[in-house]
Amino acid sequence: MKEKSVKILVFLLSLTCMIIGALSSIRSAHALDAAPTAKTVTLPALPYPLDALEPFISKETLYYHHDKHHAAYVANANAAIAGTRFEHLPIEEIIRETAGEKDTIAIYRNVAQAWNHAFYWQSMKPHGGGLPTGRIAALIEQSFGSYEAFRKMFFTAGIQEFGSGWVWLVADGDTLRIITTDNADTPLSLGLRPILTMDVWEHAYYLDYQNKRAEYITNYLDHLVNWDFAAHNVSVEKTT
Repeated sequence: MKEKSVKILVFLLSLTCMIIGALSSIRSAHALDAAPTAKTVTLPALPYPLDALEPFISKETLYYHHDKHHAAYVANANAAIAGTRFEHLPIEEIIRETAGEKDTIAIYRNVAQAWNHAFYWQSMKPHGGGLPTGRIAALIEQSFGSYEAFRKMFFTAGIQEFGSGWVWLVADGDTLRIITTDNADTPLSLGLRPILTMDVWEHAYYLDYQNKRAEYITNYLDHLVNWDFAAHNVSVEKTT
């Protein structure tokens, strides 16, 4: 009788261990399912403090522009691509594949705006602007005739861009060009290589300049342009 009781006890202990093991496995699986996954579209930190571009762009403007507007594009982009074939693609590839497609317009607009803003932050730096030097200066002279001609064309493009959009310095083969794009559009969808950009959506400057877009553009060119970033972009191979 005693031997039979021992066998029953051993069986019950073994069964208990099996149940505990199964429950642990279930909990682990749920923990993995609940763990946050990497997002294709991310919000990069600004490459400088919020007050670093003052007095030309205020701390308040950068806070709302980066922490609110840019962050909203990132959140909307990730929501739009969730569960789609774009979910784990590089952001540049998503832009190229969704550009001009009516059924993916929400994806394109938010992903492109997320990319455009990340590029815009890099296009500026504290104590920037003024005359470029080195290869980027040579390319500007080669493409536009002089820095003064480039500056006038860039300024005019910014003034004449109607409503919301962007002004870009782009590489088209071995030549630099100035183009504008409306709303969320980007040179990536046109087969061009971005070198610099300036945001002319009103939220980029209205708190500081109200309706004085010309003053914002002047300060961008004279005090903010990151020519080091431009020089890097003209030196890298064109992506396909």
